[in-house]
Amino acid sequence: MGCTSSIPKRYPMGRKKKKHISIHEVAVFVPAVRVPVAVDLIRPLRGLVPQDLLDKLSALRGRIVLLTEENYLSSVPTVSELQRALEEYLRVLLGMLKPEHRLEASVEFKWKSLGDDGHETCLASAWYEVLSVVHMMAILSLLEANLMLVPKDSLDSCERKVSEDSKRVAIDLLLKASGCLEYCVHQILVHLPMHIRKSLPNDLQDGILESISSQALAQGVEMQLGLAIESEKATLSVKRRLACEEVSYFSEAHNWLSGCDTSDAYGKKLLLYIKWKYLEAKAAAYYYHGLIFDKGSELSNHISAVCCLFAADELLIASKRASLSFCLAAPVTRVPPTWGVMKHLHKKIPEVVSKKSQMAFQALPDLPEFPLSLRPDDYELPEIDAAWNSQNCQPQIQTLKAHLKDDEEDVGSH
Repeated sequence: MGCTSSIPKRYPMGRKKKKHISIHEVAVFVPAVRVPVAVDLIRPLRGLVPQDLLDKLSALRGRIVLLTEENYLSSVPTVSELQRALEEYLRVLLGMLKPEHRLEASVEFKWKSLGDDGHETCLASAWYEVLSVVHMMAILSLLEANLMLVPKDSLDSCERKVSEDSKRVAIDLLLKASGCLEYCVHQILVHLPMHIRKSLPNDLQDGILESISSQALAQGVEMQLGLAIESEKATLSVKRRLACEEVSYFSEAHNWLSGCDTSDAYGKKLLLYIKWKYLEAKAAAYYYHGLIFDKGSELSNHISAVCCLFAADELLIASKRASLSFCLAAPVTRVPPTWGVMKHLHKKIPEVVSKKSQMAFQALPDLPEFPLSLRPDDYELPEIDAAWNSQNCQPQIQTLKAHLKDDEEDVGSH
């Protein structure tokens, strides 16, 4: 039994609709955040769960609903607080999955997208609630990484300055997000009955989850390449390897989307983002591939170098067009300043290409393939809250009189 809704909400006169998350500038692509909608946990679980545990479960979920309504998605500290609230709630929620409690299908949990359609999905499944919580933790990690890489003081500047520490923290957050998404696909979706899986929103399709996971790894490698460019010790071979890995991850992210429904605004935006970043990564890979060829002593090495460098230049131009297409697609985002890897390459590639004569061209050499080195962080569900293990955590049978009294109170409240 489930229900979905995308009916626009009406607001009383004088009350403005609360603005949801708005990412003005993108360093890390963040899909539409899905947030919990208030539901009554007390009535369906009354008599099945001890009252103190039920109150705790209801209060923790209610706090998350409240935090998401109070613009807690706009800064690193508040996003971190929301993450902690999710982790605390998850520990208590997991008790509903224990087979002996027989609570898995006892509550219809409701979530909505903060995207343009405000689509709501409610399903009677505790596994769906766990999936939604872990998915939200992943998306918040992406959001936090974006906030780390787009400091507020850089929004009015034509130049983005990101510290080395911020880049390293962003890498950790990207790996965490990827790990949560992989866990969703391989450890949570498999527990959902087929009729529940068919009712899941597009955001929770396994292909979409895998794609966002690969995208997070690609951007982790992009951060590593940026750190390598700033390091005097990093060799051309190391930089080429990282750029080639980034190409592979973005290619993987695109392949996962085949067969997925990407017809909504965020699906289209994701496809445009992957195309843009893939072109950037390939430009970087051919640039470093060309520089390595150029160090060879044979004429063929220099011809291959010129082919690679001119290809890098063309890819860089194409990536600028792709960036603009991404930014103009709804929801519209600001065209970002060149920074990090791209700031370096936008200067170096045209500079190197202009010095090369129009030598005889040959077929463009293939980029080397490397084993992919970046892996998602291992994610495991937390320990179930100890309250579920107490002797008092047994189904409580209500008397008929108490049950009728509760029904009267429920009717009176409406």
